[in-house]
Amino acid sequence: MAVSRQIGKHQTPNTPEPFSKVLQAWLKSGKDKTLGGLITVFAEKSFAIIFLLLMALPALPIPTGGITHVTEIITMLVCLELIVGRDTIWLPKKWLKLDTSNFLSSKSRVRLIGVIKWFEKFSRRRFGDMLTLKPVLSLIGVIVLALTVAAFVAPPFSGLDTLPALGVVAISLALILEDVVFLIAGITIGVAGMALEISAGAALYSGLSHLL
Repeated sequence: MAVSRQIGKHQTPNTPEPFSKVLQAWLKSGKDKTLGGLITVFAEKSFAIIFLLLMALPALPIPTGGITHVTEIITMLVCLELIVGRDTIWLPKKWLKLDTSNFLSSKSRVRLIGVIKWFEKFSRRRFGDMLTLKPVLSLIGVIVLALTVAAFVAPPFSGLDTLPALGVVAISLALILEDVVFLIAGITIGVAGMALEISAGAALYSGLSHLL
């Protein structure tokens, strides 16, 4: 299924609505809500939107029922494709049929749209053209992969996956809204989350060492 790599391309005059409204309308519509359907509808920005939707779940402080590991594995694969410079997103047929409605509940959708609207209030098109360059996109793929792995290995129910995942959400919105400031913010949030996770792990290891 072909998808343009130009995930930072500016909105055309035919789609002047804010991204939050476009996404909200798609989520509420009767259209195909599978990952394959998402790729078809949001062709130019599919890489970023897949990152956004799949990593929103661990980023939001709501029960996930363990499904986040599935969304994180899919995100990692898409990251690798971005890193190596693919112009199209490839997913196994089984994954293309995954319905986003199954892991984005009504509550999580409302929260996600709220987060996007908050970002849109402060968004400006700052150095947007830079976010379409292949070396930059590949580097972003590496960063998103690292943050996704950090979220994946976080201990269950610890909440340590929240900041790395939130960093991915901010980076995704940077690509969608074409704002380098959000990219920097996302990297900062994600790195802080990774540092917290490493510190917590080191403290736990130290505590267990003393006990043993």
